[in-house]
Amino acid sequence: MQPESGAAVLLFAPTRFMVSPPYPTLLAELLYTRAQEFVGLYDLMLGWFTQVNAAGWQLLAYPSEQALLTDPDRQLGSSEGPWHALCEQARHHGLQAAELEVRRYNGTLLRAQAELTYCQIEERPFLLVRLTEQSRLQQAERELAHSVRRFEAVFASATIGIIVCDRPGTIVSANQFAQQLFGYAPEALLGQRIELLVPEAAGGPHHERLRASFNAHPQVRSMGHNRDLLAQRQDGSVFPVEVSLSYFYLDEELYVVSYILDITFKKEAERELIAQRQRVERLNAELEQKVADRTHALLSTLEQLEQRSQELTQALRAEQELGELKSRFVSMASHEFRTPLTAVLTSTALIEKYPGTDQQDKRLRHLQRIRASVNHLNDILEEFLSVGRIEEGRIEARPVALDLPALVRETVADVQGLRKTGQTIALELACPGPVHLDPSLVRKILVNLLSNALKYSGENTQVALQAQCQQGQVSIRVQDQGVGISPEDQQQLFERFFRARNVTNIPGTGLGLYIIGRYLELMGGTIALQSQPGVGTTVTVTLPYENHSAD
Repeated sequence: MQPESGAAVLLFAPTRFMVSPPYPTLLAELLYTRAQEFVGLYDLMLGWFTQVNAAGWQLLAYPSEQALLTDPDRQLGSSEGPWHALCEQARHHGLQAAELEVRRYNGTLLRAQAELTYCQIEERPFLLVRLTEQSRLQQAERELAHSVRRFEAVFASATIGIIVCDRPGTIVSANQFAQQLFGYAPEALLGQRIELLVPEAAGGPHHERLRASFNAHPQVRSMGHNRDLLAQRQDGSVFPVEVSLSYFYLDEELYVVSYILDITFKKEAERELIAQRQRVERLNAELEQKVADRTHALLSTLEQLEQRSQELTQALRAEQELGELKSRFVSMASHEFRTPLTAVLTSTALIEKYPGTDQQDKRLRHLQRIRASVNHLNDILEEFLSVGRIEEGRIEARPVALDLPALVRETVADVQGLRKTGQTIALELACPGPVHLDPSLVRKILVNLLSNALKYSGENTQVALQAQCQQGQVSIRVQDQGVGISPEDQQQLFERFFRARNVTNIPGTGLGLYIIGRYLELMGGTIALQSQPGVGTTVTVTLPYENHSAD
């Protein structure tokens, strides 16, 4: 292409036209020579430029036009793939534009907008190429637009209410969740005062003073420390909320962002928890009072007996009477608790026989609860009485020749009713002969360990029970796949009434391991516990035995 000639003919695909003198020279002067951006003629057959204006070779950092035209690398784009694809698209469509990274002569990269126009000169294919450098302002505008779109996506899809106010407290933005939370139609909150969402009891001048205080010293924080916050819907109803505040400046104007979370269900759960805690505290107080009254009665009886033991001839009879009195007291207490509980169980069995009303299903459900509660109270009573007998020194170890495998199997059969759906007990016994131990205490230890393993394990889990005898010691290990115990709670497990924090919702007295520990003291045994929350618990009991033939 020779822009100085007056008879040059340009053929653009797909339209052919002719520029007549004297306009070609003028157009070349305006569109090519004086252009402030890169303008060059690219020969598709040669694969390189045949002509470039001064602004073009200077933009690409070449020392001259000749240096550009004779560059042996002949590489415009930082990657040849996109450049060739762009050239092919321009050849087929006539005109093509795209953003492109261009490699300068000095090796640096230039971000530019490329426009390629297909044309034919003397029946030879060319591209008229224009490169316009992208300014930092354009890049910043594009990045800002992307940032705004990301912000709008997060703001609109947030699952908490978000409200933005200006310094005077006028709502300038509210996401969809906030509008639904307060019961307003879309865009209805915009332009309203933030006090519109505050109940009358906490609104008005008081809230305005709080807002003014925050505006004076804005900081990211939570509202309502040590007090409950309430919000008001459009229909006037009030509900509890948690509110966090943040802020930002736009053109030196302060804007406050409120993040609002409806905590109605949380408050209801807290109230229910407090009510249950108060009920438990009341029951504990009543139980402690009963224990104190009976202890006082027992102490009074002991005092009377001690006063009557002045003569040596009556000492033995007085001790016998005291022992008999203790036995009668325990029997009376057990009878007085069990008799009404047995009556309740009998009544539930009778009520189940009358399914005549349409409320029978509800009655059956309550009856099942009564039965479970009665059984639970019986277990509690047994544990309390066991603790009393232990602490009074009335339990002694009486070792006899014991078939340990048989005792283990009988105990496992007895606790089968405690299993949940899919729970199994796996046995592994290695005791070739009899051992000398107290069968009653060993049985109670096994029952406690197995019931705990089943109680604190979920459905479809396995409890492993291993027992082996060697070198004068019996080792019993019970391993479950239950909730486990944290290291902090393990330090207090053998204290009376202590329960781990992760099992407070499961019935229990906190006496099982205490009782096991006391039984082991009587037999000279030890206990070791290994546990990991969410994995399970392994309890190992070691008992010495006297047996001259088992080994």
